[in-house]
Amino acid sequence: MPKIIMNHGAGGEIMQEFLAKHIISHFPKAGADVPLEAMDDSAVVEDIVLTIDGHTVSPLIFPGGDIGKISVAGCVNDISVMGATPIAIACSVILEEGLDIEIVDKIMESIGRTSKECGVPVVTGDTKVMESGALDKMVITTAAIGKRSKLLDDNMIIASKYRKVKDRWCTDSNLAPGDVIIASGTLGDHGVALLSFREGYGFESVIQSDVAPLNKMIAEGLKVGGIVTMKDPTRGGLANTLNEWCSKSKVEIEITQSSIPLREGVINACDLLGIDPLSIGNEGKVIIGCVPETAEAILKAIKRTPEGKDAAIIGSVKEGRPRVIMRTEVGGKRILEPPSGDPVPRIC
Repeated sequence: MPKIIMNHGAGGEIMQEFLAKHIISHFPKAGADVPLEAMDDSAVVEDIVLTIDGHTVSPLIFPGGDIGKISVAGCVNDISVMGATPIAIACSVILEEGLDIEIVDKIMESIGRTSKECGVPVVTGDTKVMESGALDKMVITTAAIGKRSKLLDDNMIIASKYRKVKDRWCTDSNLAPGDVIIASGTLGDHGVALLSFREGYGFESVIQSDVAPLNKMIAEGLKVGGIVTMKDPTRGGLANTLNEWCSKSKVEIEITQSSIPLREGVINACDLLGIDPLSIGNEGKVIIGCVPETAEAILKAIKRTPEGKDAAIIGSVKEGRPRVIMRTEVGGKRILEPPSGDPVPRIC
């Protein structure tokens, strides 16, 4: 009898197949604007945006963040990349018997601080305790709701001036040939920092997690207008995000390796460990697809924010087979395959 493996929750092709066959297939279809089976970052029902995220990160506290900060940032970002305005969070905490209460206080303080920073309050929650050994210290599940705003409406009006836009939300299926791809900052920081700290490699002395709520930065991009899709490249990283877009939008994406923002420390760490930085999860970055006419203005707007200061245009959308082509630094081309799963487990 088949058993659950780590890759079933690692964000790549194996997880996508598992969700479609063993999870989503058992649920009745709902008449949603953006339904569950679309597997976007959030669902939309009657212009109400809803998302939920479970957090099993290990260790609980790491360079640049902790499980509490991730639990807020993760669900706020999932709402924001749909183009919606996040308005409230629900938080469920499951604790292991014997966990130091001082650690609980630190994590809860972090949740409160991050919630205040992004302006999205925790309005309800639940707490459970399980016996020692029944789980690894702490699991946090957060859900968030958001609403449509005039900012998104105006953004889509501007995009529609230049081409027909299929969806009124920033969904994965909204790309079209000619669109431009923007990364909001350096990729791979979170996964490398957490793995290094957990395993004792020492890279975390120069690399910290990028975990952050991005709703304010995203709002600056929407004010310019012309954004048609967004995604936070968490599990599976940039490679998974772009391949999902290609599959759902039925387009080809071409990116330029030298344009992708990567810290030298991340490159060196990944070379040493034999992992691809483009397949590693991020917790404080967003990938944006926009019409070409407003791409430079969107880039300038997000670069003026602290979270987007390292943003760059990394590629464009073309007609062709659903695949990602990368122009390499030596002048060749290679296919950027979708990862089977994130090479770094339990990073969110």
